[in-house]
Amino acid sequence: MRRPSAGGAALPPSPSIRPPMPGPAGSGHPGHPGHPGQPHQSPNGPPLQRPPPIGGIQRAPSPMMRPNMSQPGSPGMPRPFQSPQIQARPPFMGGHPGAPGSPAMNPMGFNGPPNGLGQNQSQPPTPKMQQQHLQGPPSQHPPHQPLGQDPGTLGGQMPGPSTPTPHAGHKPKRMYPTGITDSYNEPQPSYDQAPNGFQPPAPGMPAPGPGPVLGPGQVQGSQFFVPGEKQAPAFGQPVPAYQQGLQPLAGQPLQPNMNQLAGQMGAMNVGGGGGYGFNNQGPMLSTVALMGAAPKILDLDAPPPPINLPATASITQSPHANCDPSYKRSTLNAIPATSQLLTKSRLPFGLVITPYRSVKEGDDPVPVVTDSIIARCRRCRTYINPFVKFVEGGQRWKCNMCYTLNEVPSSFDYDSQTQQPVDRWQRKELNHAVVEYIAPTEYMVRPPQPLVYLFLIDVSYPAIQCGMVATAATTILESLDRIPNDEGRTKVGIITVDSSIHFYNLGAESGEPQMLVVSDLEDPFLPQPNDLLCNLSDCRSTLEALLNRLNDMFKDTQNVGNALGPALQSAYKLISPIGGKILCLQASLPNLEVGALKMREDPKLLGTSKESTLLQSASSFYKTFAVDCSKSQVCVDMFLFGSQYTDVATLSCLPRFTGGSTFFYPAFTAAKSEDALKFAHELAEFVSQRIALEAVMRVRASKGLKMSAFYGNFFVRSTDLLSLPNVPRDQSYSIEVSYEDNLSIPIVCFQTALLHTSSSGERRIRVLTLAVPVTTSLSELYMSADQVAISTLLACKAVERGMNSKLDDARDALTNKCVDILGVYKTHMTASSSGATPNLQICDNLKLLPLLTLGMLKHVALRGGSQIPSDLRSYAMHLFSTLPSQCLIPYIHPKFYSLHNMPEHCGTIASNGIEMPLAMNLSSERLERGGLFMLDDSQNIFLWVGRDAVPQLCMDLFGVPNYESIRGGKTTLPTLESDFNQRVNLIVGKTREMRRTSYYPQLYVIKEDGDPALRLWFLSHLIEDRAEPIMSYYQYLGHLKDRVNASSF
Repeated sequence: MRRPSAGGAALPPSPSIRPPMPGPAGSGHPGHPGHPGQPHQSPNGPPLQRPPPIGGIQRAPSPMMRPNMSQPGSPGMPRPFQSPQIQARPPFMGGHPGAPGSPAMNPMGFNGPPNGLGQNQSQPPTPKMQQQHLQGPPSQHPPHQPLGQDPGTLGGQMPGPSTPTPHAGHKPKRMYPTGITDSYNEPQPSYDQAPNGFQPPAPGMPAPGPGPVLGPGQVQGSQFFVPGEKQAPAFGQPVPAYQQGLQPLAGQPLQPNMNQLAGQMGAMNVGGGGGYGFNNQGPMLSTVALMGAAPKILDLDAPPPPINLPATASITQSPHANCDPSYKRSTLNAIPATSQLLTKSRLPFGLVITPYRSVKEGDDPVPVVTDSIIARCRRCRTYINPFVKFVEGGQRWKCNMCYTLNEVPSSFDYDSQTQQPVDRWQRKELNHAVVEYIAPTEYMVRPPQPLVYLFLIDVSYPAIQCGMVATAATTILESLDRIPNDEGRTKVGIITVDSSIHFYNLGAESGEPQMLVVSDLEDPFLPQPNDLLCNLSDCRSTLEALLNRLNDMFKDTQNVGNALGPALQSAYKLISPIGGKILCLQASLPNLEVGALKMREDPKLLGTSKESTLLQSASSFYKTFAVDCSKSQVCVDMFLFGSQYTDVATLSCLPRFTGGSTFFYPAFTAAKSEDALKFAHELAEFVSQRIALEAVMRVRASKGLKMSAFYGNFFVRSTDLLSLPNVPRDQSYSIEVSYEDNLSIPIVCFQTALLHTSSSGERRIRVLTLAVPVTTSLSELYMSADQVAISTLLACKAVERGMNSKLDDARDALTNKCVDILGVYKTHMTASSSGATPNLQICDNLKLLPLLTLGMLKHVALRGGSQIPSDLRSYAMHLFSTLPSQCLIPYIHPKFYSLHNMPEHCGTIASNGIEMPLAMNLSSERLERGGLFMLDDSQNIFLWVGRDAVPQLCMDLFGVPNYESIRGGKTTLPTLESDFNQRVNLIVGKTREMRRTSYYPQLYVIKEDGDPALRLWFLSHLIEDRAEPIMSYYQYLGHLKDRVNASSF
C-alpha cells in the first residue's frame, strides 16, 4: 500500500517495503481496475506513492510489512546464552540456523528446542501453530520487550529456566560435559508438518516456485533410511532404473516420453498434494504388469521398502537409530493418517516381531546399558529412545509417544563407576533402536530364576522300539557341556513315564541314581521333597551314570501304556516353585487317566468342512494345564515322534500357551541315521540356546493406535500384556494394529519392551523401537507396503481362521484379500480406474504378493484335499505361526537351484562366505532330463536327478557308475574328492546353517522315475505349475483378474 507524499512527488519505495504482488490479468491490484503491473492511479493525480520519513526518524513498521528475519547473533538480536560445556556437538544433518521462538510459540521459556518449530509443547502442533510457523516469526523486539531480554520469560508464561543474556554471567543449574552441544538452542528444520508433508502458502505470501515434490514429512536434505541396508540415493542423485516411471504391460515397449509418463503419473493421482511426483530426487510409485511374465523371485530377498524419515527425526545420526527388520518390521512403512484411508487401501496393518533373534557371525550384538539408569515417560511409560526430543537446555525430554515432558535423570550424563561426566550423545539408548537394560530391583518380584531343564521322557514300548530313548539319552549326555551354566545355578531333572511315573534321585550320597516309582495315577505325588531336581554342577556324575544306562533299563519293556497327563502334573509340582522348562519327549498317544487321547483320525473327514475339528484340541486338560504353567513361569516344549497318529493338534496346545516350541518327527526310527541325526542336532541346539526366562512383553504405539490381535505362542495376560515363561531364539510373534483415533502427528512410533531373565541370571529389559512416517496419500501407502511382512501376518490370520472355523474360509480369506488389494490399486492408482482391463497391475514392491498367496494356498498347512494327515497339517500350521519371516518365506516359496550347470564360482568359499547359485522360478519347465536340481523349503532339502543324468555326474556326486545305481529317498551325500561333490556339499551345508532356527533340514534324493510318492512330494513345491485341484500361477492371476474386473472398489 502506498500513500501520497506531501508535495505529490514520487519517491522510490523504501527497501523495507515488500514488492507489489502481481494481481489478476487486467488489474494492477486485486479488486482495482488498471493495467497489469501498474500502480493504482489516483482519480486526481499521479500514482500513489509512499512519503519519505519526516525528519529522518524511522517510523514503526506497518503491519503489512514483512517482518525482519534476523538470525541469532546478527545485528538487532542478541545470540542466546550457551554454556561453554555444551558447544561441541556437531549440527544435525540438514540443519540450518533459525530464529528463536517467540513468547506465543515458546511458553516454557526454552529458546528453540531441536524440533525445529521453536515450540516446547507437550501436545502435537495445532493448525494455528503451524500457520504461525509458515508466516514466519513475529518481530524480534516487540514494543513491550526490552532489547536483549529473553522472549521466553515474558507474557506470564509457565515457569521454566530463562535464557540469560551474555552479560548475565550466571551458571546453569547443571554443568554438561563436552559433547552436549548448543543444538538445544538452535532450532533445526521442522519435521512437525502436516501428515502428508504439504503446507499451503501463508496468506499474503507468494506461492512456492517449481521444485522437487517432497514426501510425507520430508524436508530438503532428508534421508531415506532402510534398516540394515545402505542408504538410498540422496536428493538430486539418480535412482534405480525400475523407479524411473511406469512399467510397460507385458509385451509392450516403454517409450521414453517424459510428458506421457507425467500424464500417467497424474492419472494415478500422484505427484500432487503430498504424493510422490515424477522426479529424480525421491522415490516414485512404480506400476508393473503381473500377467505375461515370470515373477521376479529374486526380489523376495530384497530389503523392505525404505522408511522415509526426515534427517531431524532422530536426535542422533546413528545408522542404528531405527529398528532392523530382522527384529521388528511393519506391514506398512508409511502409516495412514486415518482409519478411513487404511480401510480404503484394504492393506493389512500389523507388526512382525522377533524380539530374541539369534546373533550369527557378522551380526552386531544387542548393546547393553549397564549403569541401571532407565529413563521412562511418566505418563505412557515409554523408554527413552533415539526419537525423543531434549528441551530446556537438555534438562527435560519430550516423549515421542504422548509428548509429555519428563525430567532427565540426574545421573544421565555422569558415570558413577568412573566418577566422570559422560557424553550424552554416546549413550546406547540414544543411538540404537534395539537395546537392553540391566533392570534394577524394582523390576523384580523375586530373585531371577535359574535355568531349569526337566526332561519328561516316554519309555513305553513304541519309544524304545523306534530308538527315541537311546538317541535322547546320548544327545543329552553329549550336550551337558553346552547347557548354559555361567554361574553354576542351572538345575536338571529327569522323569520317565509309561504306565507308571519314574523319578530319579540325583543327589544320592552313593553317587548312583535311585529310581522312585509312583503308580498312583489318579493323585500323583512327589516321592521325596529334595534331590529330584539337582544342580547340574553338583550332580554331574550321577546324571551321566543315569543317562548311560537309561535305554538298557527299559530295553525289554512290553508296556504300551502312557500316562502323560499325570506325569505332567508331577513335573509341574516339582518345577513350579522355581519355574523353568519341561521338555516332553513323546513317542506314543497318551492313553491313561487324565489327558488320555484317542485315535480320532478319520479319513472320511479329510478334505471336508469338518476337517477343522481334527485341528482343534481333543481335551481341555492340556489348555487348562498350559495356563497354569504360564502363571508359574513354566514352559512346556514338545518333541513328538511316532509312525502312527500322534494328535499334534492337541499336544501342541502346551507350547502354544506357554511360549514353547514343537518339533515333529513322523515315522521316526533311529535305525535310519538321517532320522537320528536330525533329532540329535535339533535337541542339542535347543538345550544349548541362550533363552529368555519368566518374560512379559508389551507393545506400545503412538496415541491413536492400539494392538488389537496377537498371533504366536504366548498367553495374553491382559489386553496388551503377553506372558512368556520362555522366549526361544528366533520365535516370531505377529500383532495386528487398529485405530482408536485419527493421527495428527507426522511420525508414529512402535516400542516393544521385553522384561525377562537372561540365561546368565540377570534381569533385563530388551527394547525395540520402530519409527514410521504418517501419510495421507494412498500412493505413498501402497509404495511403502512390505509384501514379506504382509504375507507373514496373513499366514498367521489364515491359521487362526482355519483352526477356529473352516479351512475353506481361510483359503477364501487369502484370495479375497489379494483381490481387494489389486482392485483398489486398479481403481485408484492406475489410469484404467473403471471397466475391464486385459492385465493385472500392482506396485513394484507388492508384485510377489499373489505368488506368496498362491504358495500359502498350495501349502500343506492350508491346501485342500483328502490326502494330508491332520498331524502334518497341524505341525505346518504351528510353523506358520512361529517361524520368523526369514524362514517362513522359503517355507511358503522354496528356493530352487540348478546345480549341474551352475557357474564355477558357486559352491566355493569367497570373502563373504559360500557362493550360492541364483534361485529359479518354481516351475517344472526348468527341469531337464539330464540335470541336477536342488529345492529347499527350510525344513527339507530335495535333490532331483533327471533320468538322463550322465555317468560322470553320478560318479562325481554320488560315487556310483550310473543313474540306476543312485539310491533315492532320505539319505546323506557322500564326501568324495571330486570338485563337484565338494561344491554341492558346501551348498547343502550352507543351506542348513543360513536359517536362524534350530531346525535341521533332511536331505532327500528324488529320481525322476523313482518313488511316485517322493516324486509328487517334490513336484508339489513347484507352485507355478498346476496341481489338481489348485490352479497354476498364471491361471490364478486370471482368476484374480476376473474377480477384480467383476467387482467395484
